[in-house]
Amino acid sequence: MSAIVEAMPFPVVAPPLPQADPCVVVIFGATGDLTSRKLVPALFHLACTGCTSSQLAVLGVGRVQMSDDEFRARMRAGATGSKEMGEFSDEEWEMFAPRLHYVAGQVDDTETYRRIAERLEELGARDGASTNRLFYFSTPPSLAPTIVDGLSAAGLAKEEKGWSRIVVEKPFGRDLASARSLNESIARVFAERQVYRIDHYLGKDTVQNILVFRFGNSLFEPVWNRNYVDYVEITAAEPLGVGSRAGYYEESGALRDMVANHLLQLLALTAMEPPVAFDADSVREEKIQVWRSIHRMTAAEVAERTVRGQYGPGEIDGEPVPGYRDEKRVAADSSTETYVAIEFRIENWRWAGVPFYVRTGKRLALPLTEIAVHLKRTPQALFSRTPDDRIEPNVIVLRIQPDEGITVTFGAKHPGTEMRTGTVHMDFCYQTAFGFRSPTAYETLLLDVMRGDAMLFTRRDGVEAQWRLITPIEDAWATQPPTAFPNYAAGSDGPTAADELLARNGHSWRAITDSLGGCEK
Repeated sequence: MSAIVEAMPFPVVAPPLPQADPCVVVIFGATGDLTSRKLVPALFHLACTGCTSSQLAVLGVGRVQMSDDEFRARMRAGATGSKEMGEFSDEEWEMFAPRLHYVAGQVDDTETYRRIAERLEELGARDGASTNRLFYFSTPPSLAPTIVDGLSAAGLAKEEKGWSRIVVEKPFGRDLASARSLNESIARVFAERQVYRIDHYLGKDTVQNILVFRFGNSLFEPVWNRNYVDYVEITAAEPLGVGSRAGYYEESGALRDMVANHLLQLLALTAMEPPVAFDADSVREEKIQVWRSIHRMTAAEVAERTVRGQYGPGEIDGEPVPGYRDEKRVAADSSTETYVAIEFRIENWRWAGVPFYVRTGKRLALPLTEIAVHLKRTPQALFSRTPDDRIEPNVIVLRIQPDEGITVTFGAKHPGTEMRTGTVHMDFCYQTAFGFRSPTAYETLLLDVMRGDAMLFTRRDGVEAQWRLITPIEDAWATQPPTAFPNYAAGSDGPTAADELLARNGHSWRAITDSLGGCEK
């Protein structure tokens, strides 16, 4: 029997808002969904809350011919339909809309960059726009070298009159070789300090809270090591299928799409050593040391420590959904994985012998992203009247989404005359405890770029360190045909082989359907 002890909400005063440098944000791929649903709403919110300068301007670049007014109308439609917008203010939008501008052109046409340069000069002369430039590549990363060369040829990478920075979306390469090639292409034009490789997971408040939870509380840091931790599991589950992303997903798969960036980032934040300071160089260096300490698998180890899955037909929220091979633009015999489970081993002093299990999948039972740190069992001789299976080990669960918060499980005595124990759950709910709106991930990250703070972005050697771990798995899978797909039903917790991966070490996953925290229960 378990109980819930909720952390009581307390009054919190919103911190003072940081101020961004004035700049012009140039968005390549401005007619895409990312721009209208994420980037422009984020910039709109930052402007409304006073985080941006009055000199902020946005210049969209896309293939479709349209006027500034047509672009503004398109961005408004996207913003009002964005789930992250909250209450939409027509008055505030009318004040923000004149900052939006548009240039049509192909990214492989030198004339496009000449028009961009002319428009930037015009905005500066007419509207007093800043000479600082932020170039956001809301395009497939494969186009990044082309855009970089175009910016260089037009003189837009120079920093003679102000800073020039680029933001590159993931996936940053397909393997180690392509990541190195992409890095080298960018490095020929931009210095590393000008390059921001974005992973929106790192912009979430609850992800950043991992560092505060670990290093700001003496209650937890002393037990955060191999002496007390039995194993760690990191889960990123979603009930959605591939939808309109099937073309991309057929080329990527779950390993490249999620593990090669998001989950390895969460693993590094969970396992890293304390940085000497909370600045970009210190934090990123400690994360890279974790990735370098992870054992690179041989082909035989890949077969033993990884599981691939692909969803078949099933039910989500009581509604029937098709299998992956029945989705539009998916091959009828596709071997692309929609589920991955991996056992990583970190070979350093703190974590030697502690397995880190990561899993991610589409069409799973519920949306859930969490880190569960399972502590070792205590000697049970004191509680001989209580069966072993009734005394659960302590677990610390850091929930990233959807019910952001932290849960700690511990043992307590049942009421009565006998010494019988049970497990209780103490929950901290992020939404309840803090009474002001948390910025979205893209708000946080865009603001950091405009301020020149790279702590939440991946460094060049960090990208390559992650691909050194992922590429051997991809190479081994290429020579090891997967088990018969599909091997799990939509709406389930994934393939049974993933349960067996942990069971051989005496471990088990937390059931996705049982992982709701105090915000939902």
